[in-house]
Amino acid sequence: MSVLRSLIKDGGPIAFIIRGTHGGIGPWYGILNPSTPAWMTLGASLVLSLIGVVAIDTASGDGSGLGFLAFRQVLYVGVGVSAAAVAVVPHHRLIGRLALPAMIACVALLVFLLVPFVPDSLVTPRKGARAWIDLGVADFQPAELTKIAFVVVVAMYLRYSRAHRRFVGLVIPGLIAAVPAALITLQPDLGTASLFAPSLFAMLVAAGARLRHLSIIVIAAAAVLPASYLVMKPHQQARIRGLVEQIQGNDENADSINYQSFVAQRLVAAGGVWGTGEDKSRAIVAYNHLPEAHNDMVFAVITLRWGLIGGVVTVAAVGAWIAGALLTAAVSRDPFGRLVVVGLSGFIAAQTVINIGMTIGLLPIIGITLPFVSYGGSSMLASWLMTGLVVNVGIRRAEPPFRDSFEYGGGDD
Repeated sequence: MSVLRSLIKDGGPIAFIIRGTHGGIGPWYGILNPSTPAWMTLGASLVLSLIGVVAIDTASGDGSGLGFLAFRQVLYVGVGVSAAAVAVVPHHRLIGRLALPAMIACVALLVFLLVPFVPDSLVTPRKGARAWIDLGVADFQPAELTKIAFVVVVAMYLRYSRAHRRFVGLVIPGLIAAVPAALITLQPDLGTASLFAPSLFAMLVAAGARLRHLSIIVIAAAAVLPASYLVMKPHQQARIRGLVEQIQGNDENADSINYQSFVAQRLVAAGGVWGTGEDKSRAIVAYNHLPEAHNDMVFAVITLRWGLIGGVVTVAAVGAWIAGALLTAAVSRDPFGRLVVVGLSGFIAAQTVINIGMTIGLLPIIGITLPFVSYGGSSMLASWLMTGLVVNVGIRRAEPPFRDSFEYGGGDD
């Protein structure tokens, strides 16, 4: 007992770990605070990861045991949880100091993917996209970590700024988003690139940007959006035309460009309210040959096996993740931490809406994964790092200087 007391007394190593350091990083008070809403986000992450493993096994396994892809997904979850635990340890202000170098590294990797003389053995194109780096044991998608680096950089810029209250002041945050989004679009990965705008919008609103300025930008973007069709790749244009045909009730291309969408919708409908159960679901998925059933279309597998109830539970779990994160932001007095959490929530929300929307035929299929649920190591790693950052902010009390809110008077133009 005397040894333990010496370890936890003032100046002892355990006290140092719990209380943290000063010198600009700040104390780590509240590290064991059980009242933070961030635990809701953590619990939702675990639920979604479990749903994903079972759904992936349903889509790819034979029922004799945990399938190969499901087993790898379990490993990815383990890596993700470990990464989240590491992300909780340093104070988020220290993470903010590393934001710019991390963003530069991510942009460099995005440029590396586009270099034409890089061998295909290192950057293997998939469906025409150069988005992954082959690490041997697994593929790494730099765009996933770029999303996190982007949020942290923008949060660092906005945390004490007033420039974004002016219309011209929105240029710098827009450029920060435009650089990675443009590089990801060139891969081409239009789906991931489209996620940066909702996250930036959420952060600007949370930081007190004027809604009329943001409204002008949204209206202008909507006005020029049809023109983007002209610069899309042929397969991307085909996806847009396919969605229009579905809306018109035209099933002429049900066996070609709309095959994946029609099969996914058929599986969603087949699940009914309560689902078809494990064995029948495996047989239906195999018989219908749903492309990317374990990845982009995993929500169709969930609703097939567990029906409408399974779909609602999945959406509710994502809602709990977002609610826990936003509540964490609401109670945080640290402007940087608050903006980080809001930005990450924007990515999770936008990604979920797009993934489910394209699964049920409301949006074109643009290759978006369902966070924590779809198969993939990079996506799982990024999703769990987001959870780790939310918990990081939630368990710590803010230190001065902090702003009670991002509300401003009416004096700025």
